[in-house]
Amino acid sequence: MIKALANGTRLTVLDWLKDPVANFPPQVDGDLVEDGVCADHIRDKLGIAAATASRHLTLLTEAGLLVCTRKRGWAFYRRDEIAIRAFTHALDTGL
Repeated sequence: MIKALANGTRLTVLDWLKDPVANFPPQVDGDLVEDGVCADHIRDKLGIAAATASRHLTLLTEAGLLVCTRKRGWAFYRRDEIAIRAFTHALDTGL
C-alpha cells in the first residue's frame, strides 16, 4: 500500500474519489457512489494517456485501496474505505 501511495497522481485520484459526486460528472451506466467512477472520467480529469491512467488504477486496486467493478464493458473505481481505515489504523498504532 505504501508504494501505491508514493505517487502524487494516485494520491490525487484517492482524494477525488472521497467525494465522487463533487469531482466527476454524472454517468449513464453506473452510480458514482455505489458503482464508482468510470475509468475514462478519471483519465480525462487527470489529462493523461489511457495506459498511464490504467496503470495507476491497477496499482491502487492491487494494493487494496480501490475496488473495480465492471459494468457494460466499462471499469468503475471506488475507494475501499474499510481497507483504507484498517491501513491508517495500522500506521497509527504501529508507528
